This record gives sequence, structure tokens and C-alpha cells, in this order.
Amino acid sequence: MNPQMKKGLLEVCILSVLQRGDSYGYKIIKDLSDYIKLSESTLYPILRRLEASGYLMVYTVEHNSRLRKMYKITDMGIKQIKEFLVGWEEIEAIYQYIKEGIRDE
Repeated sequence: MNPQMKKGLLEVCILSVLQRGDSYGYKIIKDLSDYIKLSESTLYPILRRLEASGYLMVYTVEHNSRLRKMYKITDMGIKQIKEFLVGWEEIEAIYQYIKEGIRDE
């Protein structure tokens, strides 16, 4: 997949993981691993950006005597996913147009 296209999908993929339940960094990477390759160095800046945009909130819980940073989607984050899905319909139409224009040789 084109890196630019992949980059545009990462935020909504992360929000989608959080829509299924609160989570933490390593688990988010693990949950997405079957669909998209994501490193910690890519994930955490995106999580900070999503938090700054109001799409998720952060809280801590104790786990094995250490604090674990947890992420929770907000109503704005859910709205962002819904807006993405509406926009995706337009992308699918463009995809079909391009696909139909390819000539088999």
C-alpha cells in the first residue's frame, strides 16, 4: 500500500480499536497487526495528536505495580469514524472508476 494512503488510514484505524474498548499502546499495535503494520514510534505521536484533537482521552491504571497509560475514545472520536465512513463511500466510487478504466492487455 502507498505510504501516503496508509498514513491517512492510521488515525481512523486506531480510533476503531478504541471504539471496541479502552486500550493501551502495545495492545493497539497487536490488535491492528493483522491489518496494518504499525510501530511504537509511529503510534505514540498519532495518539498524542488524537488526544490534542479531542478524539480520545488518556488516563492511567496500575498494572503489575506500574502505571499504564490507557486510551479511551470520545464522542468526537466516534463522530470522526462516522465521517470517515461517509467519505469512504466517495473513495470507493473513485476506486471503481479507476478500476473500470484499466484495460487488460
